[in-house]
Amino acid sequence: MIETLLLPFQFPFMQNGFLISLIVSPAAALLSCFLVLKGWALMGDAVSHAILPGVVLAYLLGIPLIVGAFTAGMGCSLLTGYLAENSRVKRDTVMGVVFSGMFAVGLILFVAFPSDAHLDQILFGNMLGVGPADLWTGLAISGPVVAVLSLKWRDFLLHAFDPAQAQAAGLNTRLLHYGLLTILSLVVVAVLASVGLILAVALLVTPGAIAFLVTRSFGRMLVVSVVVCAGSMLTGIYASFWLDSAPAPTIVLVLTGLFLAAFTARRIQVARQSRADREKYERPSPNERTGAPL
Repeated sequence: MIETLLLPFQFPFMQNGFLISLIVSPAAALLSCFLVLKGWALMGDAVSHAILPGVVLAYLLGIPLIVGAFTAGMGCSLLTGYLAENSRVKRDTVMGVVFSGMFAVGLILFVAFPSDAHLDQILFGNMLGVGPADLWTGLAISGPVVAVLSLKWRDFLLHAFDPAQAQAAGLNTRLLHYGLLTILSLVVVAVLASVGLILAVALLVTPGAIAFLVTRSFGRMLVVSVVVCAGSMLTGIYASFWLDSAPAPTIVLVLTGLFLAAFTARRIQVARQSRADREKYERPSPNERTGAPL
C-alpha cells in the first residue's frame, strides 16, 4: 500500500514537478497577497498574457526566453501605467486593451514564423517536462523575490493601503510601485515553465484570496498563502498522476476548490456571528424577566 502511494515520487519527471512547485510557490503566494490587497488581480492576468510576444521574439532571436518574457512583461506594466496616468480611461480598461493587443501580436508572430516550440506548452506549461535549467531559473528568481517581499512587506503593505501616507512616512513610493511591477514580471517568468501563461494568474491571485478569507492579520495571510499555494501545487501534481490529467489545470482546480471551501466557511461564520449578535440584543434583560421597574 505504501509503495503504491509513493510510486509518483520514484519517477524523475515527477520529482522535478514537485521541486519546481516548491521553488515557485512561495514567491507566487507572497506576491498574490499584495495583488489582492492592491486590487491588481487583472494586472497579473495582463502581464501573464503580454509576455507571449517577448517569448516568441526571444526564441526567434536565439536569446534566453527569460529575457524576452521579462522585457515584454515590464513593457506591458509600464505602458499600462503611462496610459492610465495620461488619459481618462480607467486602469482596468487600459490593462484589457494592452494585454489583449500584446497577446494578439504574440499569436501573429508565432503563426508567421513557425518554430519547434509548441504553443500549448507556452500557454499551459509543461510541468512534467521541467529540466535542470528551469529549476535553476525558478530558484534564481524566486529566492530574491521571497527575500525582498519578506523583508519589505510592511513598506509594500502601507503603499498598497495608502500611497499618500506611505510617501508622508518617507517611503519612496515610486520605487515601491515599479518594484512591485518588476517583481510581478519576474514571478510570471518563473512560473512560465510550470503552469504556463494563461494559468499563471491562478497562482498570482487565488492563494492570496484564500488567505484573505481565513485570516485577520496580514502577517498570517502571508504564511497561509504560502502553505495553500505549495500544498495545492503538490496535491495537484500528485492527483494528476493518478487521474492521468494535465498537472497545471489540476492545480488550478485544487485552488478553486479551496477558495470555494474558504468562502463557504466564511459565510457560515458570518451567519453564525450575526445570529448570535441578534439573539444577544433580543434577549430580555433581568429587569424585564422579573417585571421589576427600570
